Order: sequence, then C-alpha cells, then structure tokens
Amino acid sequence: MAEAASGTQDVSRHTAGVTEGAERTGAAAAQVRSASGELAQQAEQLRGRVDRFLSEIRAA
Repeated sequence: MAEAASGTQDVSRHTAGVTEGAERTGAAAAQVRSASGELAQQAEQLRGRVDRFLSEIRAA
C-alpha cells in the first residue's frame, strides 16, 4: 500500500512538472510570436523608408 501511494505521489509530481514545463513553453511561444510580429512591422517600415530613399536618389 505504502509503495503504491509513494508511486502515485511520484507520478503526481512528475505530471505537475510536465504541466509547468508545457505552460512555460506556451508562454515562450507567445513571446516569440509577438516578437516576430513586431519584427515584421519594423521590416515593412524599413522597406518603405528604403523605397522612398531610392526614389529620392533617382529623382535627384
């Protein structure tokens, strides 16, 4: 009985650890997704600035 109870506690602890790891991974994925979106916006802004710069150079 005691061994079974101990085994059950071990499984519960491991399950909690896996759950915590999954939550951390989900949070990290959300941060990467957010950073990726911000980077895409900045790239689009830079592309627009470069295009305007090149247009001005060509017009000069």
